[in-house]
Amino acid sequence: MIHFYQQLGKLFYSVASVDGTVRKEEIAQLNEIVQKEWVPIETTLNEFGDDAAYQIEIVFDWLIEEDGNTGKVIPDLLYFKKEHPSLFTPQVNDLILKTAKAIANSFSEKNKSESVLIEKLRDVLYQEH
Repeated sequence: MIHFYQQLGKLFYSVASVDGTVRKEEIAQLNEIVQKEWVPIETTLNEFGDDAAYQIEIVFDWLIEEDGNTGKVIPDLLYFKKEHPSLFTPQVNDLILKTAKAIANSFSEKNKSESVLIEKLRDVLYQEH
């Protein structure tokens, strides 16, 4: 589960940074959704006894610090999904998409780059194979 949430951290960072800037509103939106929606559905703990869902925030914050490049985030997610299809339940897919949209909408409105990335994400999450 740790690797799953790390993938999501990269994905959500990619959504926030696709326009070249990660804004404080995007960070706040991510943190709120992780706390309210991701943590309650996860029962796995990391080696420190923290909910594994916090890996989303940890990776997101690390990528901000490192000015991370997530250019392959969609192919990486597709590969991860093929390797671990049981993790991508309809409920989880809906929450992934909801989180991505909330980040994109947290500052002004979605721009074209965010819209394209979210459409690619939707295709990966809801494809049949």
